[in-house]
Amino acid sequence: MTRIIATLAPLAMLASPLLAQEELPAAQPTYDTQLVVIETTMGDITVSIETERAPITAGNFLRYVDEDRFDGTKFYRAMHLDWGEPPNGLLQGGTQMHPDRVLDPIAHEPTTRTGLSHTDGALSMARYDPGTATGDFSIMIKDQTGLDANPASPDPSLQLGFAVFGYVVDGMDVVHAIHAAPIDPDKGEGWMKGQLLADPVEIVDMRRVDAAPD
Repeated sequence: MTRIIATLAPLAMLASPLLAQEELPAAQPTYDTQLVVIETTMGDITVSIETERAPITAGNFLRYVDEDRFDGTKFYRAMHLDWGEPPNGLLQGGTQMHPDRVLDPIAHEPTTRTGLSHTDGALSMARYDPGTATGDFSIMIKDQTGLDANPASPDPSLQLGFAVFGYVVDGMDVVHAIHAAPIDPDKGEGWMKGQLLADPVEIVDMRRVDAAPD
């Protein structure tokens, strides 16, 4: 009997690592992305653009980058939400439909298709109706998942939501600093009134990079 127990003991020891391996979480999939530096007069923001999961929206953004259409534009809107822990809201910038900068609108890529979400630091296209996005984008400050596609919403626009196409990977402190800049209460019309920066912050340059800063 002793010999049988001694023989089984090593088998039990071999089985233990197998059980442990089965309990390990599954490896997360990786997707192709492209890093871009947004150089502003208040500091740099590095973003990872989702070229694989949101190819239409990412391709559009990178075309603006490659053709220098963002250089000299502004971060001009800072929406502040009065719930949750501040800062909370979004920061918006881009071409502001300038005729010399703007390209044709692109097809809408809802988050139900891309698997992306409006979490803290997400980049999302500004638009009117779905399919009208061009060269303006927003950066989420805190999770704003109510902007994700929601097929159950009674509002057709919210059913498709807004299109996420990247995430900030470095420089959220710069995003927060721009967002905290003074607002001009008299600027803007309609729902934009009270959300526009008194002194918009210039986007000096946008460029592709191979690696995020250390």
